[in-house]
Amino acid sequence: MLEMLSWQHADSLKPANLSDTMVSAGIFADIQRCIDQKKPIIVDHPCTNHPGTPSHWRYYLSPITGADDRVDELMVIVEDHTDLNITEKALRESEMRYQQLFQSAPIALIERDASLLKAYLKHLRDSGISDLKMYLEQNPSQVHYCWSLIKTGNYNSAFLKLMGISDRAVPGGDFFPADSKQFWEMAREIILVVAEGQNTHERELPIVTPTGESKFVLGKSLVVSGHEKTMEKVVVALVDISQRKQSEKALRESEQRFREQAYRDNLTGLFNQRYLYKSLADLIDSAQTTLTQISLLFLDLDHFKTIVDTHGHLNGSRAIRKVAHTINDCLETPAYAVAFAGDEFVVVLPGMDQTQAVQKATEIRSRIKETVYELEQGVEVMLQASFGIATWPKHGKELNGLIAAADQALFSIKDAGKDGIGQYQTQ
Repeated sequence: MLEMLSWQHADSLKPANLSDTMVSAGIFADIQRCIDQKKPIIVDHPCTNHPGTPSHWRYYLSPITGADDRVDELMVIVEDHTDLNITEKALRESEMRYQQLFQSAPIALIERDASLLKAYLKHLRDSGISDLKMYLEQNPSQVHYCWSLIKTGNYNSAFLKLMGISDRAVPGGDFFPADSKQFWEMAREIILVVAEGQNTHERELPIVTPTGESKFVLGKSLVVSGHEKTMEKVVVALVDISQRKQSEKALRESEQRFREQAYRDNLTGLFNQRYLYKSLADLIDSAQTTLTQISLLFLDLDHFKTIVDTHGHLNGSRAIRKVAHTINDCLETPAYAVAFAGDEFVVVLPGMDQTQAVQKATEIRSRIKETVYELEQGVEVMLQASFGIATWPKHGKELNGLIAAADQALFSIKDAGKDGIGQYQTQ
């Protein structure tokens, strides 16, 4: 960002300085639109850097929603498209200017002759094929044949560098391996663009170079001025955006991991209370529309303090982690388990009534009792648990009431001798 703005020091990248730059570029209206629509958008804006040099930037705006589905943040990736804009303008100017810029352009350019393809597509239409898109889908070999009708006229050194080619010998007569699904989709789209007579077309697409390297490029095709009817000169500009795509992927994965970790218990890997209260509230809202039931299991390990006193806190933590795995192994989506506190767990059972919840509690209780939990230093322990069950909407109209009802059902079992399953009794 410092390089793009021609700022010399990181101190220059202050909110006020950056804000002034963005205001002058007119980007804030697009930021508001991205927030309102909650959808990613791509916009282009001219910009003037610190020395006053005009440039052209492309902004990739992606909304990041919080727990309440509000847009809390935006991820903004900026690319400098100044060279691409200069190239587009030159392609529309005189032939001499075009030839000079074609070879010296800093971005990859390849010139294609689509006149034979255009004539063949006209032949297909004349023969009665009205839906070319469906025709190509039903006849994949036609995609390769149509692609073979597009001839390479010229290419510059920047293109050879992008493709990883050290000399001007074209491998196999073309630059793109034609045996991949990516190639088929790219070729089909270009064929349809030619068929529709579009003068400009832009798309981000993956490519595989002749050397086998995978890259992501922004491809923009333009018809050279004076060749709109014949399509004899169609220039494709390719901008390598691999680094931006990798950065975008890494940022999204990092954001996803961060948000997932915020909802996970560090010891057990189960969901935590924060997720329970968010998710259960959403489930209840949905259930009010679908009129489906939601059951809750509140379980607590019996005599767990004895395990800790006998074998130590570390072994106690290991036991809790292993019990968490036992509980989780008994569940299938959309059911999920929550590490509530210490040796207490909550199991959420969307769509299950009280009878089904009792069956699930019986299964989990049996699995815990039948498992020998191996801890450190050869320690083996047998555990048991008590369960309380409550079902929405019968035992609680909202999440706090439902959790309290399940906790009360658990308390009644613990008070009566433990190692059992209790159901909430309506007062």
